[in-house]
Amino acid sequence: MMLEVRGIDTFHGETQALFGVSLSVGAGEVLALLGANGAGKTTLIRSVLGLTRPRRGEIRFRDKVITTWETHDIARAGVGWVPDDRRLCPTLTVAKNLALGTKATAYRSWSVAEVTEVFTALKYLMARDAETLSGGEMQMVAIGRALLGSPGLVLFDEPSQGLAPKIVSDVMAVIRRLKAEGIASVVVEQNADVALSVADRAVILSRGHVVWQGDARELAADHALKQSLLGGLQ
Repeated sequence: MMLEVRGIDTFHGETQALFGVSLSVGAGEVLALLGANGAGKTTLIRSVLGLTRPRRGEIRFRDKVITTWETHDIARAGVGWVPDDRRLCPTLTVAKNLALGTKATAYRSWSVAEVTEVFTALKYLMARDAETLSGGEMQMVAIGRALLGSPGLVLFDEPSQGLAPKIVSDVMAVIRRLKAEGIASVVVEQNADVALSVADRAVILSRGHVVWQGDARELAADHALKQSLLGGLQ
């Protein structure tokens, strides 16, 4: 397993956000993490990254317990992150934003040339300040920055949010490429159909609890099951 989350309870102050949540992701596997707003999806991502530490339970990355690790150590171990708000440095150029994410890990290294091969538009944006980019262009930079961190696992938080269908298709193609290269992904999505189109398995959260997990193709094909579990998130 690349990632194992074992029975974690995570709080925001005194308010509990996750209740005994467990899941796992294997090498080269894509896990869709689904649920309504407030279900606990981003809190789970933040727990894995050490940004909001669980009070109980355990998180393992490649069989190392990382529950109490600092976020920068988790990143250096090979966990990449594409946050929902992209978190670019607005007054730095695209080239400098990409350079900030570059590091070596035990996993496959990516070059800037490879990133611009995946997102060809970036070739022509390198000298532009990040604050001048469109939402789709910012997402390309955020994903490129994560790839340059040489990840073994990438956490995508709402990767299709606010993007044109063509850019969404490009992002999903990147996730498929990562899968083909043995890199694991967790895809947090409001658009269930988009996430299920690339996922091997799915986990559904509701009010901080895991209410379903299983084969993504089974869930995608069963409209009644999807409707009962996800309602309008399709």
